[in-house]
Amino acid sequence: MRNALAGHGASRGSALGRARVRLPHALEVAEQRIGAREVEPELRRLHQAVDATREEMQRLRARLHGALAKEVGEFLDLHALLLDDPELLQGLDELIRVGRYGADYALRLQRDKLAAVFDQMDDAYLKSRMDDLDHVIGRIHAHLQKRAVDAEGVAGDILVCDNIAPSELAQLQSQGVVGIITLSGSALSHSAILARSLHLPLVVGAAQALQRINDGDAVIVDGGSGEIVVEPNAADLREYRARLRELAREERELGKLRSKPSRTRDGVDISLFANAESLDDVARAHALGAAGLGLYRTEFLFLQRNELPDEDEQFRTYRDVVLGMSGRPVTIRTLDLGADKADRTGLVMDDEDNPALGLRGVRLSLANTGVFDTQLRAILRASAYGKVRILVPMISSREEVLQVKRRIKKVATRLRAEGHEIADQVALGAMIEVPAAAIAMAGFIDAVDFVSIGTNDLVQYLLAADRNHEALGELYSPLHPGVLRLLRHVITIGADAGKPVAMCGEAAGDPRLAKLLLALGLREFSLHPATLLELRKAIRGSDWSALQAQGSKLLQARDRAGIERWLEKNK
Repeated sequence: MRNALAGHGASRGSALGRARVRLPHALEVAEQRIGAREVEPELRRLHQAVDATREEMQRLRARLHGALAKEVGEFLDLHALLLDDPELLQGLDELIRVGRYGADYALRLQRDKLAAVFDQMDDAYLKSRMDDLDHVIGRIHAHLQKRAVDAEGVAGDILVCDNIAPSELAQLQSQGVVGIITLSGSALSHSAILARSLHLPLVVGAAQALQRINDGDAVIVDGGSGEIVVEPNAADLREYRARLRELAREERELGKLRSKPSRTRDGVDISLFANAESLDDVARAHALGAAGLGLYRTEFLFLQRNELPDEDEQFRTYRDVVLGMSGRPVTIRTLDLGADKADRTGLVMDDEDNPALGLRGVRLSLANTGVFDTQLRAILRASAYGKVRILVPMISSREEVLQVKRRIKKVATRLRAEGHEIADQVALGAMIEVPAAAIAMAGFIDAVDFVSIGTNDLVQYLLAADRNHEALGELYSPLHPGVLRLLRHVITIGADAGKPVAMCGEAAGDPRLAKLLLALGLREFSLHPATLLELRKAIRGSDWSALQAQGSKLLQARDRAGIERWLEKNK
């Protein structure tokens, strides 16, 4: 029987498939006691399951390439670290040895014990780590039962589940899963961002999905509108086929924009830069006519290893990126570890009470000057091969900018003395993602050559809302009057000082927000290559002068509803 549901579109695209329902993760395991002779065999069974889980994640890790190696790899690395957590493993051993519980029931008891600890935490970020623990425990339990883990899918499936981990997405897509529906989650979560990179339709926040969708039901999912149709009728199927034809036509039209300028209808040129973290991304950015790289992430060099990369390895990587862009500017962001990006080298503190507000970004670099100087040397050496800009994350004060400038000057002097060729001028930029930096930007704009707004963290900090917290999905949004006014302030300060202002967060890559950002005065966007042509189309359909005239009215909006009405009126 036909049934229509609604959620929130998180990754555009339409899919028709067979529902595969995965119930919320819970270990429904009956209490099981064992005898003294069974203790050692049960411990071996548990340890074999843990080892099998570790090997499984290593195999998945080895299959990842390009951007996926970084995006998915971070979460696989975190899960691998959880597998070595003594709190988890020692507790399990003790429950089997002393409590004489079977391995399956011991796993459930230990999971519940740790969940109680997480539930008592005040910090939303740390609470959210329970999802990672549940994914790890679920994999161990699957190996104890000698069954396939939940992440396996079948071609043509649309997965319906409580939530989805980023580490599952690439595997599911490779198995032929064509769409995903979740009860919880946010359109700006890591999973949603990765789904968009994979062009995998995703609807989040479909609260009734598990109650109203059954295993094997035919389902149409629209990752743009958030609409879900269960057991579609003939009219639904006709509409779906028509939508596919329209999407195919749009793809063909977008393809024609590869060599077209990013210019508004009234002749204003807008710069579209690309975000990248691999040579695959660089190649796509080049092919799509990006003005350059507005954000090259360097963390992947540090995240997937047990030792720090040396200067030559970093230099070769940065040089190849610069060469790949054939003279177009390349903005290399210095190390942005910390918060949700943990490494294995011991560089990042693993016991911070609030890592999102802790030793991360430039703070971590200035606390580890040897590591920072090595990276700066590599970047400056790469500047001999093309136009390079340095972008420093998590800036909060003028003092930090000046410290970085002094280090760059010192490193450059030493490199020249050693006979290295480096560019005469390497532009320095500050990433504006701390509200204090945005408010006080006039006090240090003279000390930088450009700024780049990181909306993901700026919105998170400004609204005190974790973007990965499923209960805060509605609250975390750039469509807040305070966010828009702060963005306008930053853009205006930059324009008055004659310094370029770019935006590199998720909002910059959303074609639906293009006119809003143009109305605020933004003229440089940096985004994932996957949406570059869609944004170019939106810009070419915009009138800069008309939007500038609308800017003051936009800023008068008193709530999100008012901003959404402005967006609807200016489609």
